[in-house]
Amino acid sequence: MSGAMSGAVSVVVHDIGELLTNDPDVGILRDAAVVADAGRIVWVGPSASAPAADRRIDAAGRAVIPGFVDSHAHLVFAGDRAAEFSARMAGQPYDGGGIASTVTATRAASDDELRGLLAGRIAELRSQGTTTVEIKSGYGLTVADEARALRLAGEVTEETTFLGAHVVPPGVDRRAYVDLVTGPMLDACAPLARWVDVFCEPGSAHAFDGEESREVLTAGIGKGLMARVHGNQLGQGPGVRLAVELGAASVDHCTHLADADVTALADGETIATLLPAVEFSTRSPYPDARRLLDAGVDIALATDCNPGSSYSSSMPFVIALAVREMGLTPTEAVRAATAGGARALRRDDVGVVRVGARADLAVLDAPSHVHLAYRPGVPIARALDVS
Repeated sequence: MSGAMSGAVSVVVHDIGELLTNDPDVGILRDAAVVADAGRIVWVGPSASAPAADRRIDAAGRAVIPGFVDSHAHLVFAGDRAAEFSARMAGQPYDGGGIASTVTATRAASDDELRGLLAGRIAELRSQGTTTVEIKSGYGLTVADEARALRLAGEVTEETTFLGAHVVPPGVDRRAYVDLVTGPMLDACAPLARWVDVFCEPGSAHAFDGEESREVLTAGIGKGLMARVHGNQLGQGPGVRLAVELGAASVDHCTHLADADVTALADGETIATLLPAVEFSTRSPYPDARRLLDAGVDIALATDCNPGSSYSSSMPFVIALAVREMGLTPTEAVRAATAGGARALRRDDVGVVRVGARADLAVLDAPSHVHLAYRPGVPIARALDVS
C-alpha cells in the first residue's frame, strides 16, 4: 500500500509486531509499519519496506491498533456521586434521579473549573488509548448552562451533542421544559453541536416518553443536527424503534430489547452502542451483544463516562467486560470500540488504519490486541503521538 507524502514533518512507526487495521482489504498485519504526514496516514505495509520519514518511532514488536473511538461520554461536569454508587452496591436500584445533584454542582462551577476538569478527563482518556470522543451536554439544563457545556466540549472535540433532554429538572413543569428544550435552548445550542440526543425511558419519572423524545429529536433534526438516542436502558420501550425510524446514527444502551427491536436494528442503519460499564456500575443485566451480532446488527462499544452510572474512562475495561459478560470475542470487542464507534459517529476517517485516515493510533504494551481482554485492569494501552 502506498501514498504520497507531503508536509514538513513525517513519522514512521516501525517494527509493529501486530497491526490491527480494521481495513477489510488488509486485516491484521505482522511486522508492519505505518507512515503519517500532517496528521494523516500515507503508507501502511511491511516494516522492512517502510519509506524514510523525518521521525522514527520504534514499536519494538508491540501491537498497534486504531485509537479507540468513544462515541458516548458525559465529560463536562463537576461534583462527586460516590455515595450513590455505594448505595447501589448495597442494593438501591438506579433510576437516573441522581443526575440532579450533578446538575447542581455543574451549575455552581466556573468555566475555568469545568475546563480544568475536562482537560484532566481528556488526558485520562488518551492515556488509555482513546483518540476520538463524543461529549454530551446535559448537566446544565438551562439555556445558558447547556450552551456553556457545549462551548467547553467544543474546545476538545468536534463531536459535541446537545442533551438538554437528559432529565426534567426537579420542580419544573414537564411540558414547559420540553418547550424550552425544543425552543430557546435548542436555538442557543444548535450552533455549538453536531448531534441532538434524548434520554428516552418511559419507565422513568425523570426521563422522556416516546412522544416527548420524538418531539425533541425532530426539532433538533430540523435545526440541522443529527440524531442519537439513549434508549432501552431501564426496560423495554420505544427508544430503539424511534431511533431507527428517524435515522439516528446510534441508539445507546440497548440493554432490554424485544425481538422487534432487534429486527428493526438489523433492517436499519442505526448502530447499537453498548455501554457495559453502566451495567457493571449499576448491577444491571448486561446487553446481549452476541444476539445482536448474530442477527446482523452493527454494534459499537463506549464508556458512557459520567459521575453517576459509569465513572470510568477506560475503553480497555469496556472491552474486557464485553468479552467476559456479553459474548464477544476479543477481536469483535476491539473492532466495536474502534471501527464501531466510528460508524456510530458516522466517521470514516477514524477507527481504521489505512491511507487517508487520520493518524490516530494506540500502542499496546503487549504483542496482540487480545491482551486488552486477557489482561483486564492493566494499563497496557495509550494513544500514540505521531504529530
